[in-house]
Amino acid sequence: MASTPPHCSITTTKPYQNNPYPQNHLKNHRHTPNPPKYHRPWTPQRFLNRATSPSPSSSSSATRPTRFPSLSPLQTPKSDLSSDFSGRRSTRFVSKMHFGRPKTAMATRHSLVAEDALHHAIQFSGNDEGIHNLILSFESKLCGSDDYTYILRELGNRGEFEKAVRFYEFAVKRERRKNEQGKLASAMISTLGRLGKVGIAKRVFETALADGYGNTVYAFSAIISAYGRSGYYEDAIKVFKSMKSYGLRPNLVTYNAVIDACGKGGMEFKQVAEFFDEMQRNGVQPDRITFNSLLAVCSRGGSWEAARNLFDEMLNRGIEQDIFTYNTLLDAICKGGQMDLAFEILAQMPTKNIMPNVVTYSTVIDGYAKAGRFNDALSLFGEMKYLGIPLDRVSYNTLLSIFAKLGKFEEALDIVKEMASAGIRKDAVTYNALLGGYGKQGRYDEVKSVFAEMKQEHVLPNLLTYSTLIDVYSKGGLYKEAMEIFREFKSVGLRADVVLYSALIDALCKNGLVESAVSLLDEMTKEGISPNVVTYNSMIDSFGRSSTMECLADINEGGASDLEEDESFSSSSTSLSSSNSLPLAVGKVGSLSKLTETEDHQIVKIFGQLVAEGNNRIKKDCKQDMQELSCILEVFHKMHELEIKPNVVTFSAILNACSRCNSFEEASMLLEELRLFDNKVYGVAHGLLMGYRENVWVQAQSLFDEVNAMDGSTASAFYNALTDMLWHFGQKRGAQLVVLEGRRRKVWENVWTDSCLDLHLMSSGAARAMVHAWLLNIRSIVDEGHELPKLLSILTGWGKHSKVMGDGTLRRVVEALLRGMGAPFHVAKSNVGRFISTGSVVEAWLRESGTLKVLVLHDDKHEQTSLPLPL
Repeated sequence: MASTPPHCSITTTKPYQNNPYPQNHLKNHRHTPNPPKYHRPWTPQRFLNRATSPSPSSSSSATRPTRFPSLSPLQTPKSDLSSDFSGRRSTRFVSKMHFGRPKTAMATRHSLVAEDALHHAIQFSGNDEGIHNLILSFESKLCGSDDYTYILRELGNRGEFEKAVRFYEFAVKRERRKNEQGKLASAMISTLGRLGKVGIAKRVFETALADGYGNTVYAFSAIISAYGRSGYYEDAIKVFKSMKSYGLRPNLVTYNAVIDACGKGGMEFKQVAEFFDEMQRNGVQPDRITFNSLLAVCSRGGSWEAARNLFDEMLNRGIEQDIFTYNTLLDAICKGGQMDLAFEILAQMPTKNIMPNVVTYSTVIDGYAKAGRFNDALSLFGEMKYLGIPLDRVSYNTLLSIFAKLGKFEEALDIVKEMASAGIRKDAVTYNALLGGYGKQGRYDEVKSVFAEMKQEHVLPNLLTYSTLIDVYSKGGLYKEAMEIFREFKSVGLRADVVLYSALIDALCKNGLVESAVSLLDEMTKEGISPNVVTYNSMIDSFGRSSTMECLADINEGGASDLEEDESFSSSSTSLSSSNSLPLAVGKVGSLSKLTETEDHQIVKIFGQLVAEGNNRIKKDCKQDMQELSCILEVFHKMHELEIKPNVVTFSAILNACSRCNSFEEASMLLEELRLFDNKVYGVAHGLLMGYRENVWVQAQSLFDEVNAMDGSTASAFYNALTDMLWHFGQKRGAQLVVLEGRRRKVWENVWTDSCLDLHLMSSGAARAMVHAWLLNIRSIVDEGHELPKLLSILTGWGKHSKVMGDGTLRRVVEALLRGMGAPFHVAKSNVGRFISTGSVVEAWLRESGTLKVLVLHDDKHEQTSLPLPL
């Protein structure tokens, strides 16, 4: 007699194996819940809005990382983490597996025979009939569902899901009691969920439900967890909601599973918190796993304030935190840019008897790196070595990325060698860091060499690899190379994502090709790819840039690209550049002219236009300027419609766009959009622009405090943008106050000494305002009777916007300024970006009667106390 149903063969397709779900081989582990001691009423709004308490740190400020005096190098073992971390990308996964969590033995009622059967099953390597005979040989000896459940779980732990399915099919067929069948089904679903076999788990669940033994809380909880682990949160929610129709009440495990599923699916914290509220209304008390899952939601969204409040709530409820709690909290805080707070928490962990591990350090180091605080990141790396914590692949890649961004390629290559000696192979992340670093330094030969090596080492380039290369080549004006990379990208079967589209849109915008950028934005939307804030920032910053480009083209004779036009470009570039109207309804699918070309053809045409544009810039008329303004206004409206939250880069882009407006009326329209995004930024920008300097300066100081908490490049970009706008509209004294405030706050490092003014990180408006201020300072030295240095220098480098507006832009602006005021500086013979003069010559010029009048700046608009301040 057949021992299993005909449809349950391991070598044929089962009803629960024919499914549309891709398999996910990542395995996650969940630990025994720790029951809470008590419960307080809670609402998500409390986490989001209440003032943050001083915990987990009572320290008021943080300094740069130093060695923890309480730690000894011997306290942290060398550990066996290396193999776990060598190829892993998820810090969350490993932090669940190691450190800080008590290892409790699972209660088990299996027999010794079950262990013997498991051993034989693991050793077995025969065919389907052989595994069937093996199970038959143990049938009379195994003690019911407890033994089979043990075997299913242990086979799953070893990745032997096919053997586990055979044992399950055999056991559930033999078992006659519904409740025991339900236990087997729950164990099988849970095992398959851990292995990412969500499609098979779904069929097991549906079969169990149809046959009357799957309508248990445990089976529902298991399938919800399986869906969540594989990212199918909508399916998880549907199953959760269907429990009521079966007369089932979710328990703690169910709620934890659905909260975890929603978090992994990318749901907003407020939405996930609704399940948290519901569980408490139903008398189910949260535990550590509940809070850790909620913290993970905050981590994914960078909601550091909500994460910190959740952490405090755990303390208030008496729920013990573990290493995963701290690591996830730190991840959220780092993503929120609160690096001083992150360091405080890191320093406090040993006092809570929770030792930071490699995940902890990697998280904070990555946060420092993203904030541009590379010295602090490198200091923490030194701390890791001092404590004897071995670096993993993630740590090495982060360190490599830092050195690459700093242009320290010798150190970066040393890291690569150290990785090899530690037995860690370079992966796509390693190569991407090198490609991006070399690309930002304009070292394109090295970019090509590294990419070739990547292929030789059989490391498959991923989507980010191709996006990085296209971005690097596009920003360097190497559009032919970018097109070749794109063609290779398509040949391997990959589809463009938001990063790649944003890179292309950014390249178009920075070349003044706004209309083509808008068309590509529409194409992007039609492909089902949602633009993000980076995409829209490029669009906003593009306003007026083509006019600037055309002026520079007039200045630079023979400034055309030295790239020869490919034959494949000729027809496509003509068709794109011949359009005379700019679509106004940006982002509305179908609102732009319908594109008949495929996505691939469209992007190839864009590369063709970029090459052609380098050779033949077309001047715009006033009508096109107004169309461009309307286009940018539509971009703002689309951001509001899609609820895309702007960032400080958005504000800088708006201010930059204002500085390229032909009239104050146009700038006012853009500033009005700024008001809708952030009233505080609008109040400061508009107040300074209108001459309300005295009244608005206090609020400006508060805004500058917030900006200075960001990374250096973002902060300097904001100061540059605000100064450019003020200078452009004649508020030159206000512009000077802003740059001097930036200098006081060290936005630009080492910008000013008595003998040298370094302007190479400044925009044209900021640089001109700073030149006036520096020369006034030099004059005060002369007035006080002090001798000037023998040589005075003004450094411009190649200009902050050299990759955008043409080499030497800032140099020409400063040269024109110095010539206009009659300052006796000239270009150094050995450095065209450096202006020099002797101290004695400058001193004589400063003593001239008309010099002071030239140096002192004034505003075109002055404060009128009768006008209300627009805040």
